[in-house]
This record gives sequence, C-alpha cells and structure tokens, in this order.
Amino acid sequence: MASLAGMSTASPAAAGLGPACILASALLFSTAGVFTGLVTADPWTILVWRGAFAGLVLAAGTAWRGGWGALRPRRWLSRPALAVAACSTLGTLLFIHALRLTTVAEVTLLYATAPFLAAAFAWAWHGERPARSTLLASLLALAGVAVMTGAAPGRDGLAGNLLALGMTASIAAMMVIIRRHRTLPMLPAAALSAFASALLALPLARPLAVTGTEAAWLALFGAGQFGLGLLLLTEGSRLLPGARAALLGNAELPLAPLWVWLAFGSLPPPGTWLGGAVVALALAIDLKAQWNSAG
Repeated sequence: MASLAGMSTASPAAAGLGPACILASALLFSTAGVFTGLVTADPWTILVWRGAFAGLVLAAGTAWRGGWGALRPRRWLSRPALAVAACSTLGTLLFIHALRLTTVAEVTLLYATAPFLAAAFAWAWHGERPARSTLLASLLALAGVAVMTGAAPGRDGLAGNLLALGMTASIAAMMVIIRRHRTLPMLPAAALSAFASALLALPLARPLAVTGTEAAWLALFGAGQFGLGLLLLTEGSRLLPGARAALLGNAELPLAPLWVWLAFGSLPPPGTWLGGAVVALALAIDLKAQWNSAG
C-alpha cells in the first residue's frame, strides 16, 4: 500500500490500479447480504461490531502506510477528510437499516444510480465532466439492474428505499470528495467513520447479546467485508473520477444475489442472471474504452 501514496494518477500503473481497487472492494461489499443473513442481531448491534472491527483494519492500514504517527489528527485532519468521514458514516448507518426495511433488490436498484449522482456532484462542485463512455455504460448498467430487480419480488418499503437513496448519495459524494482532494490522506478519515458508526449505534445496541458464532461472523463482516472493502474503495476513488469509480462499484450488484444463492440456496429468478450479465457487459465496455483511451 505504501507505493500508492506516491503514484501519479496519470501513470499507466495507476490507471490499472484504480479499477482493480474498486472492483476488489465491490467483490467484498457484495457479500453484505450473506453476513446480514447469518446473524439475527438487530441493526444497531451489527453496526457496533462491524464498525469497531472495520476501524481497527483501517487504522492498521493507515499505520502500515505512514507509521502510527499518521493517525495523529494534526497529520490528516482537514475539512475534506471530515466530510469524507461524515459521508461514509452516514452511508453505513443508512445501508444497514435499508437492508432491514426493504428488499436487497430495491437497495440494489437505487445504488445503481450512484454513477449519475457522482457525475452530478462532480460537475456542480468543481466542473468535472464524466467521459461519455462512462455515462453510456452507466445507463446500460442501470438497465441491467432494472432487469435484475424487476424479476425479484418486491414489497412496500418506502422508508427503506429512501434510506437506500440517502446511502447512495452519501457514497457518491464521498467518492467525489476523495477524488477532488486526492493528495490528502483519507484512510484515517475512513477509520474515523467506522469507529463513529459503532459509537453512534452503541447506545441502542446489545453487543454482548450475540452468540459466539455470531460474534465470529460479525468480526469477519467488519474486518473483511467493510474494513478491507472501504480501504480499497478509498484508495481506488483517489485514482478515478467519481462517476467512473461509482460505475465500477456496481460490480457488486450482480454478485450479491449470487453469494446469497450459494450461501442459503435461494435461487434468483432468470431475470437476475440476465440483468447481471448486462451489468457485467457495461463494466467491460467502460474498461475497454478507458483502456483504449489510455493507450
């Protein structure tokens, strides 16, 4: 990870590293439905465990890159970093509750709008315009997600949908801020957001009420799915425009029902596979377009 800090975002290595980080983070994030299905704990308790272990992973990653001194507030604290921490914390809180109040399919569809929100934020805040190929691929990915979720049973979950939309806007804003201030250290801000989500949830949680098996799953949920996933997302967002980072993050959408099927035997309908293939095609089109432009 230390090599990331000094790497130019214009270099060929960084051009490949950014997408690799985002796609790897998407792979980890796509397992959220499995973890939430493995535990019966309430959302507040999940947030405490998940945030605490993720914060430890992110703090360790920060120390690995810059030594323990990198965690001192005077080394990294800034308004952009605090904004990133706030967006990440809010997105985390909204995401867990959205999964409990609406279907995974509906959360998935709303999250597919992240590239457009990121593009809008980037244009409004600092005039950055996304590549046309990214917007076209985002439209194709959104169509694919619509096919996926249209084939899934729905339920009345307005509150959950609003939470999911707020989560999507928060993550899109976080990506744009990281990209705009890519020379500033943001991993400590990510660690702060993880610990903050745990602390905010603690008064309403029952962290000691979980079983030993659930505690193990929650530790893995926090350290791997959230902690390592957020670390990779933070690094990848620094190397890519916000809209493109959000588009590549959509790779988690067709993967999420796959893991749920493998873990619980809940076979998705054929439309889920078809829509997932369309999303994968959209990502491949964008990657090829960017590869050609870089060459």
